[in-house]
Amino acid sequence: MEQEMKDVESQNVNASDLDIFKMGRRPVTLKFEEVVYKIKTRKKGLLEKKVREEEKVILNGITGMVQPGEMLAMLGPSGSGKTTLLTALGGRLGGHLQGRITYNGKPFSNTMKRNTGFVTQDDVLYPHLTVLETLVFTALLRLPNSFTKQEKTVHAEAVIKQLGLTKCKNGIVGGPFLRGVSGGERKRVSIGQEMLINPSLLFLDEPTSGLDSTTAQRIVSTLWELANGGRTIVMTIHQPSSRLYYMFHKVMLLSEGNPLYFGKGSMTLEYFSSIGYVPTMAMNPSDFLLDLANGVYSDESNENQALVKQKLVSEYKDNLDAVLKAELSEISDHDQSKDGDQDNQFGMWPTTWFQQFTVLLRRGVKERKYESFSGLRICQVLVVALLSGLLWYKSDISHLQDQIGLLFFIIGFWGFFVLFEAIFTFPQELMMLQKERSSGMYRLSSYYMSMIVAGIPMELVLPTIFLLITYWMAGLNANVVNFIYTWLSLLFTVLVSQGLGLAIGAIVMDQKTATTLASVMMLTFLLAGGFYVQNVPKFIAWVKYISISYYTYQLFISSQYDSTQTYPCSQGHCLVADYPHIKQMGTHGNGLGLAAMALGIMLIGYRVIAYLALMRIGVTKKLA
Repeated sequence: MEQEMKDVESQNVNASDLDIFKMGRRPVTLKFEEVVYKIKTRKKGLLEKKVREEEKVILNGITGMVQPGEMLAMLGPSGSGKTTLLTALGGRLGGHLQGRITYNGKPFSNTMKRNTGFVTQDDVLYPHLTVLETLVFTALLRLPNSFTKQEKTVHAEAVIKQLGLTKCKNGIVGGPFLRGVSGGERKRVSIGQEMLINPSLLFLDEPTSGLDSTTAQRIVSTLWELANGGRTIVMTIHQPSSRLYYMFHKVMLLSEGNPLYFGKGSMTLEYFSSIGYVPTMAMNPSDFLLDLANGVYSDESNENQALVKQKLVSEYKDNLDAVLKAELSEISDHDQSKDGDQDNQFGMWPTTWFQQFTVLLRRGVKERKYESFSGLRICQVLVVALLSGLLWYKSDISHLQDQIGLLFFIIGFWGFFVLFEAIFTFPQELMMLQKERSSGMYRLSSYYMSMIVAGIPMELVLPTIFLLITYWMAGLNANVVNFIYTWLSLLFTVLVSQGLGLAIGAIVMDQKTATTLASVMMLTFLLAGGFYVQNVPKFIAWVKYISISYYTYQLFISSQYDSTQTYPCSQGHCLVADYPHIKQMGTHGNGLGLAAMALGIMLIGYRVIAYLALMRIGVTKKLA
């Protein structure tokens, strides 16, 4: 990717050469009529035995329209339904949604999904990637194959320039625990990811949240310019400054899911004055609207807040509702004759499976290498490796019990170490996966395979370094073949433990619960591994057959000893094969093949379970 960027810079390709901001974009008129959304909640009082099921109305008959070139701002206090309505309009709200939402007179479709951008309130970005890398990877995934790789890179550069990110394009994005670009720049990167497809319709959830007034104005000014370019923009915003407020072409005011106003932003104060609500002092219009949405007006007491809200809802129905519905029916939708061309251009997926896999693999390696090879992680492995080597220093076969203890310690350490790293993979990736999958960026299978492949080499480096240090310091079998056998057995168990961690993380998706479950499972596997207890009662002996530790222990024993070796004992010299800990495990024969086969089944099985779990939790919704 670095070479592609250099090629683009060296050729000094201008964005206008590709005319990228006219790429298949057509105007979109968004209409929504009588939108109702309800959820069922369960409540149980302190003295009640039965659980009551109640129905809560989140959206109650919302109607409105946004045309190309307009920017709609949805205002209201927390819990008023702004985000729920935005999610519904963006085609991302599950559950039973009543009412009618149309895009140029048609329901939400694959074509509309490809022409829609959705910016969430939280900036879901990879912290270690630069601004340019973030947008280039997104361009490679979201833009169709009608563009070459170089053109996609130019497209990303053009978006960076349009959003004023040129100065920070080579800086890392950063995050809560990693210093990177500023909050405003990070928000513009999120907007830029959606701008890459040159969307006809752009949704933004609280784009100015947590930003200072100057940065917020810069972002809204950028959106205003985008709207003037013919796009349809809808956003939620909590408490904009007066400078921001007067940029909005249309404003919707919500209170507890009910509409209180919909119309031109410049006409809000005039409307509320006409129904008897006039600001008593010069103030920010948005502050006045939020006070009304909370039922606060002038010197009204708290007891009258509910009455104020009821009156505002009633006035809306009497004065605006009918007029708005009539206006919706009068305004015609834009021509849809090019829908078929749009579908042909993008297809079911913008890129092939292999293209998605390779781009995701490159992105995954770039991002995960910082975590896999963090200084803390490397230090942890080196300290344990050196400590183990010193404690078991030159422990030859005369100290057979000590050697066996070291082998089992290695199994336990790497089983836990890799398992706890893996269980956090999907819970941490969930927001990114939901964001990118909901925009139809790639298939789940290509994402999953790239995650697996990207993690394999990085997960195997540290165990190799650990074994190179500990193995020779501890005086284990110095034969190179025996070392390689032990090394391959360790890598095998690392990959199996990683698969178990991925499966647990994907099934549970809660880090605390997953950690507890993983601890219990791994401790059970260790106890049944054959080192601590040799005489296990028959009714629970079956546990060893699902234990990763048990099968790895077998492979480790066979990698160090054979049936002809002897060790010093009270009788002089005894066969290693007769040593109690080794006798039950065996040093050769069919048992070793079965152990390798069992681990192989686990290696594949756990990963299949993880994939099915991702499908089950609904992050893999197929395109409508």
